[in-house]
Amino acid sequence: MKKQLLPVLLALTHSFAMAAGEPAPPPPFTLPNTEVQQIHAVKLNRDYELYVSLPNSYGSARKNYPVVFITDAPYAFPVAASISSFVARHSKALPEFILVGLSYAKGDTGEFSRRRDYTPTPYYGGGMTSDMPGKAPVFGEAEGYRRFLADEVFPFVAAHYRADMAHKVLAGHSYGSLFGSYVLLTEPDMFEGYILGSPSLWYGNRFLFDRERSFAATHKKLPARVYIGTGSYESLAPKNHPGDVRYNTENDMVADAADFAQALSSHHYAGLQLRNEVIAQENHLTVAPILLTHGLLWTLGDEKQ
Repeated sequence: MKKQLLPVLLALTHSFAMAAGEPAPPPPFTLPNTEVQQIHAVKLNRDYELYVSLPNSYGSARKNYPVVFITDAPYAFPVAASISSFVARHSKALPEFILVGLSYAKGDTGEFSRRRDYTPTPYYGGGMTSDMPGKAPVFGEAEGYRRFLADEVFPFVAAHYRADMAHKVLAGHSYGSLFGSYVLLTEPDMFEGYILGSPSLWYGNRFLFDRERSFAATHKKLPARVYIGTGSYESLAPKNHPGDVRYNTENDMVADAADFAQALSSHHYAGLQLRNEVIAQENHLTVAPILLTHGLLWTLGDEKQ
């Protein structure tokens, strides 16, 4: 565990600097109530880190907390931790929860790791190159990564924290929510809530739409709270605004999300609570924090009622 490791390193750095007669560098900002856990994915033979943010009351309240697992942790974890701390502290609309950030594999770039771990099928498009010299891009290992979460990450979190493992939410954006959509239609009760922000449903010639049709043929129940969200500029530019750089140029993710929500709704799955939302005047990058906030309120808070 790296808990309290940073203060020790800072103290050593300060001591060496003082001994050399140099002023110590100013300390970095750190998020309170957070720690980093190391975990080896046995079947994948890769190493990952889990970023963990504990609720403000964790040290004083002897109770178990819901758990939110979030993909793309280097970006999304500090955003989600701040949302949790601020909203849960000042509003009763959102309960406190344990946040677990799912990092990229050690030794891999974020792009390389997420392409491999979050995508359900080999890539069908062209023109993809790797940002890791000497390594071709890899896609389609979402099932292996899903099993790593279920078989290794879940037991680790349950053993180390007062986690209510009967109330778990998976949050993701872009490829992260492509992965979430895959889990939803593969092992839906793996999580009780799904936050699917700007899901890359175009991937693999709209593979997830075929998956949903196959799922519907054999399932009548889908007991999950599902939030789907996109930004209005994630659609294609309207005909009266050709070339407007605010919009997507290839994939209409707003239409894809609407089609996916309609497909889920049309099968009237028992237990499914579904919300699809479009946020005005936001694009693929700027919309992520808003969708995360709304998704947390929908899956854990009062808005699910």
